[in-house]
Formats: sequence, C-alpha cells, structure tokens
Amino acid sequence: MVRLSNGFVSLVNVLTLLLSGAALATAAWFFTHQSSACQKFLVEPLFFLGLSLLIVSLLGLFGSCCRVQPLLWVYLFLMFLFIVALIGFSIFALVVTNKGMGKAISGRGYKEYRLGDYNNWLQNYVVNEKNWDEIKSCLADANVCSSLGGNPKETVSDFNKKNLSPTQVLHLLPFVKSWNIFRKL
Repeated sequence: MVRLSNGFVSLVNVLTLLLSGAALATAAWFFTHQSSACQKFLVEPLFFLGLSLLIVSLLGLFGSCCRVQPLLWVYLFLMFLFIVALIGFSIFALVVTNKGMGKAISGRGYKEYRLGDYNNWLQNYVVNEKNWDEIKSCLADANVCSSLGGNPKETVSDFNKKNLSPTQVLHLLPFVKSWNIFRKL
C-alpha cells in the first residue's frame, strides 16, 4: 500500500513538474518575444505560478521517491496553501462578478449589461485607465470585435434582431442610426 501511495504521489508530481516547465517556458517566451500588453500582463503571474509549482512538485517527488518524511510534510503544507488560495480566488471571482448577470430584453437579441450592476472593486478596476488598456489589448488579441463590420446603414430593427455579446453591443451602438434610444446601455 505504501509503494502504491508513493507511486501515485510521484506520478502526480511528475505531471505537475511538466506543467510547471510549460508555464515557465511560456512565460520566458512571452518575455523574450514581441508580445502584446495582454501577454506582458501574464508574464509575472505565469512565472511565479510555474516556479511555485516547480518547487512544490520537486518537494513531493523527492519526498515520495526517497521516502523523506520532512519533505512530504512541507509538500503537504504547501499543497494545503495552494488549495486554500484556489478556493479563496474562486470565492473572490464569484463575489466580484455574480451581480453582473445580464438582464434579457424582450424582442432583442442581446442582454443588457451595466457596469453599475457589478461589484465596486470590479467597476473601479475597469474604469482605471491603465487597466482598461490591458483589458482592451486582451480583447483585441482574442479578436472579439473582428466579426463586426459596423454597417452605418443598419436600422434599429436590424440591430435588435442580432444575437450579440455585450462587447459587440457596445461596439456597434455608435453605428446604429438611432442610437440615442440605446444610450442608457
């Protein structure tokens, strides 16, 4: 039973070691190559995540393969901290974004989203000019608005029939002839 347990811990840590190597390699590639602001924003978190996974997986690997109890206790404690941090991040993400669910509008192909519906922390984060540049860069990298042509001859009824995401709605509003109707979006 002990060999099976050590073998399982070793296997999981080898997989985690490979994952940490991929994270470190991606961070190094983003750092050395011309990259967008969105990719530059990811370099530091990705590097620290990869480095911490590397350290934890090495501790678990050496502890299980060499049967060193103190390394396994440190490994167990660090894994506990990772799990607590992941649960905390998940709760934070739910609290920040939960109120901002779109409200369906009758007869229109989109939901209404208002910045005021979201948590104050998220509102202040998006309104901050430096943060908005990074968000805008990430939206551009993901080609969120590439399918939008911005037809100036589009009528309000054409606009209402489209099935659009919130970002597309905000992008197209200036191109709709009677867009004053939608100003409260």
